[in-house]
Amino acid sequence: MNDRRKNTLIPGIFALALVVIPSVLIRLGLIDPYTAQILTMGGVNAILAISVNTITGITGQLSLGQAGFMAIGAYSCISFTLDLGLPIPVSVILAALVSALFGLIIGFPTLKLTGDYLAIVTLGFGEIIRVILTNLRFLTGGANGRRFTTALTLNGNLAFFTVTTSLALILILLQNFLRSSYGRAILAVREDEVAANSNGIGVFRYKMAGFVIASFIAGIGGCLYVMVIGFVKPADASFNHSIDYLIFVVLGGMGSMTGAVLAAYILTALQEFLRFLQDYRLLIYPLILIFVMLFRPQGLLGMKELSFVRLVSRFAAFIRSKTAKGGQA
Repeated sequence: MNDRRKNTLIPGIFALALVVIPSVLIRLGLIDPYTAQILTMGGVNAILAISVNTITGITGQLSLGQAGFMAIGAYSCISFTLDLGLPIPVSVILAALVSALFGLIIGFPTLKLTGDYLAIVTLGFGEIIRVILTNLRFLTGGANGRRFTTALTLNGNLAFFTVTTSLALILILLQNFLRSSYGRAILAVREDEVAANSNGIGVFRYKMAGFVIASFIAGIGGCLYVMVIGFVKPADASFNHSIDYLIFVVLGGMGSMTGAVLAAYILTALQEFLRFLQDYRLLIYPLILIFVMLFRPQGLLGMKELSFVRLVSRFAAFIRSKTAKGGQA
């Protein structure tokens, strides 16, 4: 099998298995509804972590307002579906495009800044979005939010399948994009803006591309969030939620998409496991972040990606070596 075919086939098989096998187990009742809900929310958080990592880890810009784009996607999905009567799949795409449009609008003034200034401005925009959502009562329901009951809200198996499939597709498409010439240009901007600019790479243009893509992904995450939970409120666009998504990225490793996904699932499950501690469980995230910064500042995977192709190759090499030794004996 040639390398190109292997690099396509093996990840596809693993992605299919990670979607289908748990779905079958949920359908058979071997995974209870509570655990299925945790896995589903882990998938939603993973999508939002990918959104943050696209800006922070891939383009090298620090954004603290990503929850705002998530909320825009969620509210837009509700409006397109309930107010305009559009089918849910169409509403999801349009809502993600609305989030991307806001990312484009916000990106123009903010991406000319760097470092702490960029973080402060994106934080400000996130809070502006929250305040606007709170006061647009005729569209958003005000501080009380809006309900949105869908098939994903009522069917845990369908919710898991939809969220996990969306996560797998986003990961595959984003990884392919990063391997393209455009993706490598964005990575070059992250590593050294001056060197990238001197080689003819439009720094601002590629920063903007990364910001818009991240906003689009956040919009999809917001749609899935409100369809699974069945409710969204302006507080979901707050600074605290943006920090939660950033913690997933820091723990998993900035620049590692699979690391961010792994961290999102771990922390989502951990938060539910520690629910018996009540409000004291809120201390766990800061403590985890402190220990990560002290003992593994690069995160779980650092800049590396979890490669199923590499795992299969190593396993095959191990089997061949054992078979060869057995044959010699």
